[in-house]
Amino acid sequence: MKRLISLVAVMTALGALAGCQNLGVQPWERDLLAKPVMTPGAADGLDDALDDHIYFSKEASSGGRGFGGGGCGCN
Repeated sequence: MKRLISLVAVMTALGALAGCQNLGVQPWERDLLAKPVMTPGAADGLDDALDDHIYFSKEASSGGRGFGGGGCGCN
């Protein structure tokens, strides 16, 4: 029984360490991440419009996209 528990513990540790083998972005992969398409919200305005619609529906307000506070008027 101890051997089985030890085997399970070792296999779990190896599985956890396998997830850490590739950390960071390689230099040749950075050009793909630097493209304008990869910028959040830059692809098209439809996503931003939908996000605004959902936000303003929940907050019962409109306008002031970059403004702090909620629809209740408390800032």
